[in-house]
Amino acid sequence: MGNIPNYLKDYKDLYEQNPRSAALKWFTDAKYGLFLHYGLYSLLGRHEWVQFRDKIPVAEYAKLKDQFTAENFDPDYIADFAVDCGMKYVNLTSRHHDSFCLFDTEQTDFNSVNSPAKTDLVGELAEACQKRGLGFFLYYSHGRDWKHPHAPNNDKWGGNARPVYDSPEPTYATGKNHNLQIYLDFVTAQVTELLTKYGPMAGIWLDGIAVPKSGDWSLFRCQELYDLIHSLQPQVLVSYKQGLLGTEDFAAPEHKALPQSDKPGEICTTMAPGSWGYMASATGKHKNADKVWENLRNAREKGYNLLLNTGPLPDGSIDTEDDKTLREVGARLRREGFPGGSL
Repeated sequence: MGNIPNYLKDYKDLYEQNPRSAALKWFTDAKYGLFLHYGLYSLLGRHEWVQFRDKIPVAEYAKLKDQFTAENFDPDYIADFAVDCGMKYVNLTSRHHDSFCLFDTEQTDFNSVNSPAKTDLVGELAEACQKRGLGFFLYYSHGRDWKHPHAPNNDKWGGNARPVYDSPEPTYATGKNHNLQIYLDFVTAQVTELLTKYGPMAGIWLDGIAVPKSGDWSLFRCQELYDLIHSLQPQVLVSYKQGLLGTEDFAAPEHKALPQSDKPGEICTTMAPGSWGYMASATGKHKNADKVWENLRNAREKGYNLLLNTGPLPDGSIDTEDDKTLREVGARLRREGFPGGSL
C-alpha cells in the first residue's frame, strides 16, 4: 500500500485494507479543525465577497496581486497554533471565488508565487501540517469563479454566479462564445496539481454549490472530478457543502447540521460575524471562548465535527483576537475533553 500519510499513522491496519475507510474513521475521530480564508480580499478587509458586492471590475481587482506580500503568513506558527488549540486538521482556501490561487499553478499567473509574496502558501502549509500529523484539506472554489472567462456566467446560471457590473465585463465569454468545458478543464488541471505536488492530502473541500444547483448540474460532471480525486490519492475525502450528487464522502454545511444525513459531517462556521475573510469592521466582535465551546457542544451533539474559521490579517498573520480565544478553548479541551466526549 506504500507509505501511510502521517495523519493516518494510528489507522495503519484499516488503511492497508481501505485507505478511504481509514480516512473516514480518522475524520470522525478528529472532531475539530481550523479553517483559513486568506486571499486578495483580505487586503481590503471588507468580506471575501468584496469583488462581487462592490462590483470591482476584473482588471481593477487583479491589481491587488501586486500588493500581496503575505509577509507574516507563518506555516509553522499556524500548524503549532492548530495543535495547541486541540484541532486535528487545517483547511486553507487554495483558490476562492476571485480565482486568486495560493499555490504554484501552471494554469494561470494569477497566483501567490507570481506576486510580491513569491510564495507557494499551500506547499509551505502542507509541509508544516504533515510534520505535525495534522490532516490538510484544501478549499477550492468549483462552482463560482469571477475571473476565468468561461466560468459559469449569469446568462445561464443566474445573478449569483458573477458580479453584476453596470457595464458588461469585457473579459467574460458570453452567449455562443461561452464554453463551460474550458473552465472545467482548468479546474481538473488545478485539482490534479494540488494532489500531485504537495504530498498526502486529507480532503478536497469544494465550494460554490449554489451555482450548479441553479441549473442542470450534470453539466459540471462532478462525479468525474470526484473519481479523479480518489484515483490520485485514494484516502482523500471529498465534500461539496451539504452535498450535490450524494456521492461525496462527507457533508460540510454552514453554521448548523443538516436535518438528515447518512454521512459523516462537519459544521463550518466563523469567528467573525458575517464574514469568512478578514473584515476590519468586525474587530472586537468575534466569538469568545464560551461561544466557541457552545459551537463545539452543538456540533458534537449532532455527531458532527466543527470546522472553525479565522480570517488571517492582510499580512497573513492569525487575528490576535482569535489567537487568544482559540488557545483558551484548547486549554479547556486539555482539561475537560470535548463536550460530551473525551479529547
